[in-house]
Amino acid sequence: MDLSQRGALWIIAAGVMAAGLYFLREPLSQFAMALILWLAIDGLAETLDKRIPFTPRWVALPAAIIIVLGIIAFVGVVVVNNVAAILADQTRYEFRLNQVLSQAHEALGVPGRSPTVRDLIANLDPARLAGEIGESLQNLVSSTIFTLIFLAFLFPAAGVMSDKLDLIFRGKGKREAARDVIARIRLSMERYLWVQTVMSLIITGLTFTTLTIIGLENALFWSFLIFFLNYIPTIGSIAAVVLTTAVALVQFPTLGPVVAVFAGVSVWQFVIGNFIQPRMTGESLNLSAVVVLLALAIWGLVWGIVGAFLAAPLTVMLMIVLAQFPTTKWIAILLSADGKPTPDAEMPRSAESGSN
Repeated sequence: MDLSQRGALWIIAAGVMAAGLYFLREPLSQFAMALILWLAIDGLAETLDKRIPFTPRWVALPAAIIIVLGIIAFVGVVVVNNVAAILADQTRYEFRLNQVLSQAHEALGVPGRSPTVRDLIANLDPARLAGEIGESLQNLVSSTIFTLIFLAFLFPAAGVMSDKLDLIFRGKGKREAARDVIARIRLSMERYLWVQTVMSLIITGLTFTTLTIIGLENALFWSFLIFFLNYIPTIGSIAAVVLTTAVALVQFPTLGPVVAVFAGVSVWQFVIGNFIQPRMTGESLNLSAVVVLLALAIWGLVWGIVGAFLAAPLTVMLMIVLAQFPTTKWIAILLSADGKPTPDAEMPRSAESGSN
């Protein structure tokens, strides 16, 4: 097969895969989220098993499930309570928004009457907007339920994976190579989740302290949103600054606190996001910065907000798999930050025991 035929096959294969990922985006994104949750729970269970004496696996795993799902439930309760508080105080926010719109109208020198919040909502077709919000909430609940169902079935499936590999790969060399690929993917994912969570917690804690000192209302709620936004490379940091600044603009009647919120959130995002997080994230993922941004754009286009959250881990999975085949290894090398697309660190204990 000559080079032109091989290139044509690559283009066709890439098109078919992209179409499949797009048209099956709902179940695939739900499964991907469940897989990430499973990695977080299983990694925490392994850590509890190692760090806490006399903690057997059958105790560590339920404890990890309770901790991870409990944290998610706690965040959900905080978000719902704060949204309810914001809606209950919507009259004051509407009055302040009308003032902001009037000031912007005067500053821009636009002729005519300044628009109000009600005018803007009326232009957006309230009935259609309410329907879209309701549909989004329904999709969120449905996706959450299916993600939890996938998560429940992943645990027994993972338990028999070793036996399945023995049946699929009869040769010892191929079987060990397959286990090695799975272990490397898992190691990279656990590193990424750990680094990203720690960095997001640091930024969230510093941001919460800053917003509390300045006096921004519902500071805990906005800090939680910033925590999740930081899982989206680059765009998440920008969205965090814009979001908190817009909220401060609505709440405070003067520009001083607004500038303070903008500067405070920007400083933490800039310092940690540009000097600490790239080094640690790059080491955990081994992806170049350009590839991370490109992956964010592509996965965000295919799977939406879920794809933006999962862009980096999904790309590193792809990179490790591509590195196993001579015909695709060059792609993995281009994706990697240092030309070594597979981690050289020590394999997790569970992976080592599985390969014996």
